[in-house]
Amino acid sequence: MATLPSFRNYGEYSSSNYGAHSLVFSTPKIEIYFSYDTPVAFRAAASGLVVRQNDWHTTTGKHLNWIDGGSKEAKAARIPGAEFEKHLAAELA
Repeated sequence: MATLPSFRNYGEYSSSNYGAHSLVFSTPKIEIYFSYDTPVAFRAAASGLVVRQNDWHTTTGKHLNWIDGGSKEAKAARIPGAEFEKHLAAELA
């Protein structure tokens, strides 16, 4: 039987009420991390972890830090939105 897609929370929210704003959807081939309803990172076998630059505010920045650790190196590796969307579309094709 095939593995079905699943979702879970990431991050450190103290209340599950906020957990819906930080979800990762997983399939056997890719994990897609969302901040609210926007994909902000993904992990796939060929590309590893790909994280989008923070084009928003502090809450999304907190989510990105939870995903990639938030180190100086991790922040430097984040890519612009248009490039991120192109890479994600290619992984989903």
